Amino acid sequence: MFDGVAKHYDRTNSVLSMGNSLIWRIATVRAVAPQAGERVLDIAAGTGTSSAALAKSGADVVAADFSPGMIEVGRVKHPGITFVQADAMALPFGDNEFDAVTISFGLRNIEDPKQALAEMYRVLKPGGRLVICEFSKPPRAIFRAGYSAYMKYIMPAVVDAASSNPEAYTYLADSIREWPDQVTLSQWIRGAGFTRVAYRNLTVGVVALHRGRKPARVVKPRAKRTSAPRATAKPTDTGTPKP
Repeated sequence: MFDGVAKHYDRTNSVLSMGNSLIWRIATVRAVAPQAGERVLDIAAGTGTSSAALAKSGADVVAADFSPGMIEVGRVKHPGITFVQADAMALPFGDNEFDAVTISFGLRNIEDPKQALAEMYRVLKPGGRLVICEFSKPPRAIFRAGYSAYMKYIMPAVVDAASSNPEAYTYLADSIREWPDQVTLSQWIRGAGFTRVAYRNLTVGVVALHRGRKPARVVKPRAKRTSAPRATAKPTDTGTPKP
């Protein structure tokens, strides 16, 4: 499916988001805060648009995606980015390799998101940063209703005009509707072992930006001290023996 939409993927995303995709990307890069010399893993990188934005900092960015079609287009668009075909549930990297891991609009496309989060935790260095940008649930009912109407009535018409594979975007709407809310995803991130977990809503909650940290060190619980039993002296008979 993603191979089929790769050619016009970036253009379609820009049109469907009504230009907000640029705002979301800027917010994600700022949250990742890549530094020169750091290694950053961009999962579900698609054609590498977000990876290229991250690389402007001087960081060494690896763009990983499951779709060879996306990677093919990405290598043409961004020849300076390293692309790797990878399954997010079994990343082809060693433990503690990256200073930051990020994924934008890809976690809900993974068969087992919790396994993917565990893999992100594994490849991050201690103290490393996790940033997830994903569709979510607007907290206010009026915005949820408006967003639902957009996906049901407006998005199909836009997709027909802008996408090279309109049928694929039926899945997009379904996956967004079925995806959990901000609180649930935060619980999943904590469950994978991350600390300092937080999120903030973008575009009235249509999208949420989640963050977490891999602990700098694992603190093992202290063993309880057990006091040795006190020795009880046997009484000594110092009296005179009775006849």
